[in-house]
Amino acid sequence: MAEEKSNERICKKLEQSYDIVGKKWMGLIIHTLMIEPKRFSEIHSFIPDLSKRMLNERIKELEDFGIVIRNVITDRPVRTEYSLTKKGVELGRALRAVEDWSEKWMGK
Repeated sequence: MAEEKSNERICKKLEQSYDIVGKKWMGLIIHTLMIEPKRFSEIHSFIPDLSKRMLNERIKELEDFGIVIRNVITDRPVRTEYSLTKKGVELGRALRAVEDWSEKWMGK
């Protein structure tokens, strides 16, 4: 009985994880932020097929999940950058395995 509850919890957590990374554009947004923080326009230029409206929506979702943090830089001019939290960096590392797999197995 205890094992069944444990499996149920694992399945729910796994399902939540796939709900996040399975949404269109989420993995690419995380990928773009793995190297360094970026401004909204930089993320958008890296993923040109992603509309600004959808990028804004996805960034808000990633913020809500605690994967991305919004940083306001008060230098002149004031600007906003987005970066991965510790949670986001760990997710990015996990997604890197998918990137490696896609390099090996997806068509050119």
